[in-house]
Amino acid sequence: MNNLREFNWPVVFIWMALSMIGLVAIYSATLGPVSEFLPSHIQINFYKQIIAIVLSLIILIGIQFISPRNFVQLSYVLYALGLILMVLTLFFGTEVNGAKSWIRIGPANLQTSEIMKIATILATANYLTSRRDISAENIRYAIIAVLLILIPTVLVILQNDTGTALIFLSLIPVMLFWSGLPYGVSLFIISPAIIIYMTVIQWYLGLIAAFILSASIFFIQRRVWLTVTSFITGILSIAGVQLALTKILQKHQIARIAAFTDPSYDPMGAGWNVIQAKTALGSGGFYGKGFMQGTQTQLKFLPAQWTDFVICVVGEEFGFIGTTLIIFLFLFLFMRLLKMASNHKHPFAQLVTVSITTVFFIHFIINVGSASAMLPVIGLPLPFISYGGSAFLANTLMLSICLNMDFYKREFSIYR
Repeated sequence: MNNLREFNWPVVFIWMALSMIGLVAIYSATLGPVSEFLPSHIQINFYKQIIAIVLSLIILIGIQFISPRNFVQLSYVLYALGLILMVLTLFFGTEVNGAKSWIRIGPANLQTSEIMKIATILATANYLTSRRDISAENIRYAIIAVLLILIPTVLVILQNDTGTALIFLSLIPVMLFWSGLPYGVSLFIISPAIIIYMTVIQWYLGLIAAFILSASIFFIQRRVWLTVTSFITGILSIAGVQLALTKILQKHQIARIAAFTDPSYDPMGAGWNVIQAKTALGSGGFYGKGFMQGTQTQLKFLPAQWTDFVICVVGEEFGFIGTTLIIFLFLFLFMRLLKMASNHKHPFAQLVTVSITTVFFIHFIINVGSASAMLPVIGLPLPFISYGGSAFLANTLMLSICLNMDFYKREFSIYR
């Protein structure tokens, strides 16, 4: 084994810090004074999270004794097994909060989509880097790579887990761009998401975004057909949002979107989560109210306070200082992971590390954005902080793979 001094210890320390912050927040959110309002199966979440952290630490250490070549060689096998698990979950899974994403394995519930994230990244990265002549700029290879990501995405959507589906979709532009897709084409791929976001706020903002993005694509790529296609796609995206809001979506779904732009639209219904989250974050002030002293948390006004809105617990009880610490820890983690990717000479290791960073980043943006009312409430946990055994184990496994490939980067030759 390599010299342990070459191991990326700062990333491990960040993992430990985020895990400990999560434990403190989960303890307050489940075992503080609020516990009298909670059922017993929620009160034990703190202890279950400790078990998940211990198991994850064992995984983190154990992965470092595996050759990184194993991730390449087993990628397609893991992908196939992941798909089988996803299909089994559709038929035999357990439904939690409306999503049929868990399958019972012995005494534990496993969220199969979390495992599928890892398998999809490894398989797609292996495909895109398996030969020197493969490039995402080649339409055939790009389509196959997209299909590798879209197949599990469809299964996740069938499980009624829209938030996780967004994570899979976010991998498409990142993995293709890193594999050689031109800047303009990459911008074209992500432009519908930007336009849809702006249209939800106001339709004319979506139209302005369509103009700006199409012009940017033209100046970057200098392809008239791509520019025209981009603008038409933008107009169709705007029309699709308007159609969905008036004809397709159900009332509660429309109310949730309306509550994003105006929480007072339905303060006792769809706007409740946003209002309580903003109240908790704002009431913490600079220093916070103190551990287990947050009224929004301890009187159970804050929804899903041990999972999706866990950062609001930190904000209320530890104030601006607490939330800023979390943000800086994540930013430091992202920078370290990107630095690790840039230090790799092997394209597979580069693509896997960048893709895993993307998963963490999108989780972070959506979770914090939802809690601060900058994004609609989608329902994604904050990595390493929110309660959830499957998510914590999967996130630690992804981080462990990045650490492994960084540790063995000198022995990981460019082509096999």
